Amino acid sequence: MLFWILVAILTAAVAVALVLPLMRAAPPLPSPHSHDIEVYRDQLEELTRDREAGLISDEDAELARAEIGRRLIAAHAADTSTAASRRLGSKRLAQVFILLCLPTVGLCLYLTTGNPGVPAQPLAARLANPGEDVNILIAKAENHLALNPDDGAGWDLLAPIYMRNGRVDDAVAAYDRALRLLGPTAARFGGYAEALIVQSGGLVTAAAQDALKKALALDANDPRSEFYLALGLKQEGRRGDALAAFRKLADTSPAGAPWLPLVNQHIAELSADTPVAGGAAPGNPTSEDIAAAEGMSAGDRQEMIRGMVDGLAGRLKEDPDNFEGWMRLIRAYVVLDQRDKAENALRDGLQAFPASGDEGQQLLALGRELGIDGGGAKE
Repeated sequence: MLFWILVAILTAAVAVALVLPLMRAAPPLPSPHSHDIEVYRDQLEELTRDREAGLISDEDAELARAEIGRRLIAAHAADTSTAASRRLGSKRLAQVFILLCLPTVGLCLYLTTGNPGVPAQPLAARLANPGEDVNILIAKAENHLALNPDDGAGWDLLAPIYMRNGRVDDAVAAYDRALRLLGPTAARFGGYAEALIVQSGGLVTAAAQDALKKALALDANDPRSEFYLALGLKQEGRRGDALAAFRKLADTSPAGAPWLPLVNQHIAELSADTPVAGGAAPGNPTSEDIAAAEGMSAGDRQEMIRGMVDGLAGRLKEDPDNFEGWMRLIRAYVVLDQRDKAENALRDGLQAFPASGDEGQQLLALGRELGIDGGGAKE
């Protein structure tokens, strides 16, 4: 109540300060009849001169003076009433606006934007979760880096944002610039390797393995690097080594770690009694595929990836219980800039692995990371 009393007092004080100048006498304004008054006065003076010069008789002069005087009085009366009404009308309009409209508008603005109960919008939180403005933020960062290409912190910040928005090639370049400018860290090498893997359609290439090993040299307990190196062993057909690497990661991971369900999925596949022909797990490229991809041109590698993705999609239709396959298929479609297919794959994957389970939650997390819609599924 005290707050609103203070608001009322301040509003009244401001209104008085604005209304007082309007109550003071204002200088007269010219009216449409002012010219007529001047003309009639000139006629009276001219009539006096003509009478003194003998150009007009006294009787005619008196008649003419009476007529001019009547017109002068009428014009003066009209001029006075018009000026008074104009001043009164304008002042009343201004007073009504100040006394009624300004407080009303101010109150409405306060209730919508100045209410202390409205949640705060701190800058850090908006930058961390920009929503639909992420493209604007990226454009601003790119403009800044175009003018300051040696800003390593900017490249380091922009690289993971590129990854989340499916701009994998840009992410690879940004991680590379950050490593050159800021030096190596486990997080930068791990992010760089992950970008290379996604760029290659899920293949853990030699360049990615080199970056992962450098990350582990800096942080021997980096779970991301351990996971992708184990995945590389699995893709090369080294099932025993891959199984040992995944088991080590599972043993050293804290309980409830988000990557544990996927690690256990690989362990279950590699522990199966019936090995897959050719030494590769279902849906994974063989060591020959990886070697071939290393020596291909960008266009040929892209065609190879498209063929592998189409083959993986066909296998998942026949065997939808391959959780790792859905994860890889969704990422592959985003890399190929086929976001509609990625959304369809995410929805199909959620039908096989509902959002209520650990695998479904991982699928939803992947969808958020890549900026694709899971068809309204909830966690």
